[in-house]
Amino acid sequence: MSDAPNPPRWTLTDKSRVRARELQRNLTDAERIIWYGVRAHRLNGVGFRRQAPIGPYIVDFVSHAAKLIVEIDGGQHFENEQEKRDARRTRFLEAKGYRVLRFSNLDVTRNRNGVLERIAEAAQAAAPSPPSPASGGGRPTAEPAQ
Repeated sequence: MSDAPNPPRWTLTDKSRVRARELQRNLTDAERIIWYGVRAHRLNGVGFRRQAPIGPYIVDFVSHAAKLIVEIDGGQHFENEQEKRDARRTRFLEAKGYRVLRFSNLDVTRNRNGVLERIAEAAQAAAPSPPSPASGGGRPTAEPAQ
C-alpha cells in the first residue's frame, strides 16, 4: 500500500511549518527506532510520514493511506493535564477519520518488535483489499505459449 495520491491539505501557519521541520530534525531515540522500522514502506509496504501536521497538531507518524497515526509519548504525557490535552487531540484526529495508536518511549525501547507488530496489524486492518485477478484487478496472467 502506498500513501494516498492526494493526502489531505491543512492550512499551516509559518510557526507550525517551522516547528514540524524542527521536530523532523530532532527525533527522540524512541521516535528514531520507530522511524527506522516504518520508513521507506518497510512495514508491509505501508507509507508513513514523520512529524506531519494534521490540522492544528503535528503527529509523530502518519499513514494517510491507512488512516493511521502513531504517537510516541515521553513521560510528560502521563501527567494529568497532558493526558487531557492528548485526549482532546485524539478526539480531533479520530473525527478526521484516523485511528490513533499511542506507545510510551519505554514500550518502544523495551519491545520494539512488539510495537512494530501492533502498528503493522493496525495498518493491515485499515488497508483496502487489493482487487483479485478474477474481478479484473491485479496483474494480468500470461497467455500460454502456443
